[in-house]
Amino acid sequence: MRILVVEDEETLLRNLEQGLSRAGFSVDTASDGQAGFDKASLARYDVIVLDRDLPRLHGDEVCRRLNRAGNRARVIMLTAAASLEDLTEGLGLGADDYLTKPFRFPELTARIHALSRRSGRPSPTTLEGGGLTLDPARGLVRRNGVNLDLTHREIMVLEILLRAEGGVVSADRLLEEVWGQDLDPSGSTVRVTMSRLRRRLGDPPVIETVIGRGYRI
Repeated sequence: MRILVVEDEETLLRNLEQGLSRAGFSVDTASDGQAGFDKASLARYDVIVLDRDLPRLHGDEVCRRLNRAGNRARVIMLTAAASLEDLTEGLGLGADDYLTKPFRFPELTARIHALSRRSGRPSPTTLEGGGLTLDPARGLVRRNGVNLDLTHREIMVLEILLRAEGGVVSADRLLEEVWGQDLDPSGSTVRVTMSRLRRRLGDPPVIETVIGRGYRI
């Protein structure tokens, strides 16, 4: 799941980035409203954690513009205010949830998971293809009934490939959706991960390389 955190308090921003990354999310960050809006307009995010009181572009305006543009990301607004009026105003602008500072990190992750289940079209409980069965919610992968031990990023790659239903997925898309800002600019990240993933999935090979285009199951 890909998350964008827009927060101008540097310490909080870094803490959220590190905590959400450890929780298994792919995390991008922005430290002002304009940068946050620009990133949300260029990339697809599942959930945006958006501070309300932001420099350059207020969080309310970011939310309003995203809503007008038809952006499908779910928005959690962060605010120091806790009045009913603030809550109503934020939700009226298109926010999906509201969290008052200070908040407990487990509460934020719970809200993110809850919103992600509401985003986009309903997803199947399990994904299947090439003899593989993946339960994204629990991170469980099986091949021909045998459990496989995969890393979180390998599971994310596999999920994207399975959701493509036989379509080709480019290396650039995998970099964007799985690694986000953490990607290795050398370009070897996807190739190395795919090689390791193929070994762990076993024979016969499940993932095909389509030269010049990407990968598919």
